[in-house]
Order: sequence, then C-alpha cells, then structure tokens
Amino acid sequence: MNPDLNRLQPYPFQKLAALFSAVTPNPDYRAISLSIGEPKHDTPQFIKNALTDNLTGLANYPTTAGTDALRTTIADWLAGRYGIPAPDAKTQVLPVNGSREALFAFAQTVIDRTRTDPAVVCPNPFYQIYEGAALLAGATPYFLNTLPEDNFALNFAQLPEDVWQRTQLIYVCSPGNPTGRVMPLEEWKILFEMSDRYGFVIASDECYSEIYFENPPLGALQAAQQLGRSDYRNLVVFSSLSKRSNVPGMRSGFVAGDADVIAKFTLYRTYHGSAMNPVIQSASIAAWNDEAHVAENRRLYAEKFTRVVDILSPVLPVTLPDASFYLWIRTPIADTAYAQALYHDYNVTVLPGSYLARSAQGINPGENFVRLALVAETSETVEAAHRIAQFSRKLLDASC
Repeated sequence: MNPDLNRLQPYPFQKLAALFSAVTPNPDYRAISLSIGEPKHDTPQFIKNALTDNLTGLANYPTTAGTDALRTTIADWLAGRYGIPAPDAKTQVLPVNGSREALFAFAQTVIDRTRTDPAVVCPNPFYQIYEGAALLAGATPYFLNTLPEDNFALNFAQLPEDVWQRTQLIYVCSPGNPTGRVMPLEEWKILFEMSDRYGFVIASDECYSEIYFENPPLGALQAAQQLGRSDYRNLVVFSSLSKRSNVPGMRSGFVAGDADVIAKFTLYRTYHGSAMNPVIQSASIAAWNDEAHVAENRRLYAEKFTRVVDILSPVLPVTLPDASFYLWIRTPIADTAYAQALYHDYNVTVLPGSYLARSAQGINPGENFVRLALVAETSETVEAAHRIAQFSRKLLDASC
C-alpha cells in the first residue's frame, strides 16, 4: 500500500461525527445542519431538462479535453464575467469533473519528485483536499495562517526562505473557505512576483466566485490581465458549477490558465481516466450560458445573510463576508465545546474551526471559531440562527 496514505488526517466531518458520537441532541428541536457546504437551493429545471434531453450522449466515450462547444462556452463565460479576452478554448481551458477532483489531481501533475523535499503551500484554515493532494504527490505541505488581525490575508513572511525555494505549488482560495475573503489586486501582485522568483505554480480555487453581495469578486485571470500577465504564466484557476448553479451532484467544472501547464494536466488526465460524461457536458453548456438563475441564487443567499447577521450580531462578533455562503464566527468558548453543546442543547450542527486548520507557527488559526454554512432554505436557516443566538446568550449570561 502507498505509505503516504498513512499521513492523511480524518476529514473534518469524520472528526465532527466522533465529537458528537456520545451526545444525544435535544429531542424538542428538529435537526438543522449548518456544517456542510452543500447547496440546498433547487437545481434549475432547465439544467435538469438539458440532462434528460441529451441522454443519447451515454452512447459515446467522453474525450479528456471535452467538446469544443463546452470549452468555447467556458472561455466565453470567463471573458464576460471578468472582462478579459476570451482564453484560447483549445489550449487554455479544460473541463473537469468538479473542482475537488481537479484540485487533487493537479498536484500529481505539478510536483517534481526528483527535486529534494518538494513543498506545497496552503492557506490555513483550508480545504483539506489541498493537504491530501500534496501528501500523495510526495510533497510536504506548509501553511500560511490567515488571521483576523491581518484581515485573513496571506502573510507570506510566515515561511522561511528555504521553504519558498522548495515550493513547487501554492493553493489559494478566493473567495476564501471558510472566511469568505476576496484577495485584492495588491496581494495577487505579490503572489505573482513570488511565483516569478521561485518558479512555483499557483492553483487558484474560485468555486465560490459567483456567490457575492455587491461587487463581483476579483478573479485570478482578471488580476493577471490587469498586471500585464496575459500569458497567465504558472497560473491555473479552478471553478465549478456546484455552488453557482446548485448542482453539486453533477460534478462539473473547469480549469483555465497557463497553456503549458494545462497541456501537462491534460496528459495526466488522459491516463487518470476522468473525462466528463457527454450528458453532463451538454447540461454544463446550458448552465454556463444562463445568468438569471445565478442572480436568483445570490438573492436567496443575500436574504439569509441579512437576516442571520441581524439575529446573531447582538450576541456574537459576526460580520458579512466579502463573498461565499459561510459565516466564520469567533466563539466565546472553545470551538469544539461550543459545537458539541449547541448540538446537545439545540440540535444545530456547526463545524469547529480547528477541524479546518492545522497547527502552524505555534497556533491553530481555526481554534475558537466555527463555520456556519448558510445553505439550507431560508426559514430553516433563520430558525437555526435564533437557536444559536439563544445558546450564545446563555453562555454570555453564565460568564457574567
């Protein structure tokens, strides 16, 4: 067996199940889960119709590169969304089976095992796929703590020079999971300069890019264009329809950016055997070509955020994120104790922040935070917020 499998940590939801294993939730309340970032809004009917209308595609083997029509649709969407020249659909765009699979597989393509002790840098807290991808590619993950006192920015000074010299890949997430922070142009400029200096590839996870409140978040390709990097050298972005279009089970996304890197990734995926189903490709074209359902999706999230923030702000230090569907909230007691007691007393599930992070530079930056995923329908989300507020008020009263 691959010995690197022994280096993988349990997934956050496995840890959460263990935390709750000896707890019986209050039967006076129906269960509400805010722990998993799985969209619960209805899948648009026109996407379902596109699936059923194209079932003849099941008779064909899919190609690794996907259809010309889908690649062109994605290139056109990128141009319209970010105000950039359309990427070359043949060389700079590749459809993938959701961003999760691609983010993992990408490290297997990028990491050069012949170099001594390759490093992969990740934000902290982070999406655990980044860590697993690094470990199973034979690299060592290093973490940049994103802290409230830095406005959750990537503080590159945290890592020593020798780590940056060994870094071959950095994962970034904007809008961020779990903080919802959007990277500004100044931060991209520094990251691009470091990539030029040390030669590492940037994997920009942008799966939350279409859930925002006012201004569309800056994207990595957009930042590169604004900074004169029209070739997108050493930059690849990852996006998905899961959150944008409420189709997490469809497993449809894309990578786009540096043509040379994407050529190598395409070669890897030819052997990896993960080409997108032709039926899914047809439905994906329909989804990427429509913005009305995405605007309605944002409206529903904005309504929930407004109501939940109003309910929680008197008792918890909660603020609206830049984007995404998460609230990242500091807790008055340890995050694991808070999540466990909330589940016991009010049958609401939230995710302890420490489960999304690793100890680095002497701290676990997720400790004493919880992540709330506002994915359920509005009335259920609001009910959960009222329970959380009641629970938190009891904690405050007890501490007085």
